Amino acid sequence: MARIVFDLDGTLIDSAPDIHGIANALLRTEGKDAITLDQARDFIGNGASVFVAKMRTARDIADDQHARLLADFIARYDDAVTLTHPYPNVAAALQSLIDAGHTLGVCTNKPIRPTKAVLSHLALDGFFQTFWGGDSLPVHKPDPAPLNAAFDALPEGQEIYVGDSDVDAETAQRAKVPFLLFTEGYRKQPVAAMPHTVAFSDFTELPALVARVLAETS
Repeated sequence: MARIVFDLDGTLIDSAPDIHGIANALLRTEGKDAITLDQARDFIGNGASVFVAKMRTARDIADDQHARLLADFIARYDDAVTLTHPYPNVAAALQSLIDAGHTLGVCTNKPIRPTKAVLSHLALDGFFQTFWGGDSLPVHKPDPAPLNAAFDALPEGQEIYVGDSDVDAETAQRAKVPFLLFTEGYRKQPVAAMPHTVAFSDFTELPALVARVLAETS
C-alpha cells in the first residue's frame, strides 16, 4: 500500500477564479487596474507572499506595501471558496484509492487555514489524514521538508506525490519520490520539460497509475 500526498491548487481544485477575485479586490482598493485570470493562474504556486509580490510587480506597487497587502490578502483567503471547484472525477478517484488501502495527505503552498476551509467547503477534507500548508513549517515547497512531514504523518508505505506544477516536480525530485503529474492544472512548462514518473489528464486514470507505479517500484 502507498501513502499518497497531493498538492491542492491546480491539482485537486481549480481555485484560480477565487484567488483572482481576491487579487482584484485588493487592487481596486489601491486604485490599480485588475489582473487577468491567466495572470492569476501564472502567479499561483509558490505561496501567498510570492503571489502578492508578483501582483505588485504587475501593477507597479512599491515593495514597502508588501506586508500590508499580504496581510489583507490572507485575511480574505478563508472565505474565498465560492468560485472554486474540484477537477472532474477527483472525489471518486480519492475514494477508490482509499478503498484500495492507500492513505492520503495534502501538501500545498496555500496557507493552512484557507487550505482546510476550502477542502471543508468542497467536502473533500474527509479523504485526507494530514494537511500541510505553506505556513505549517518555516520553509515551503520546493523545499521537500513539508512533503516529507506529510509522508511522516501517514502510516508506512511507498511514498507517492501528485501535483501539477514545476514547483511540485522539483519538490518530488528533491524528496526522491515518484511524481504523478496532473497536466490540466497551473503548470508553466511543457509536460516534457518537467521531471515526472507518469502524467495524466483525468483523475479516473489515477488509481490504475498508482497501481502501476507501485508494481514498478516494488
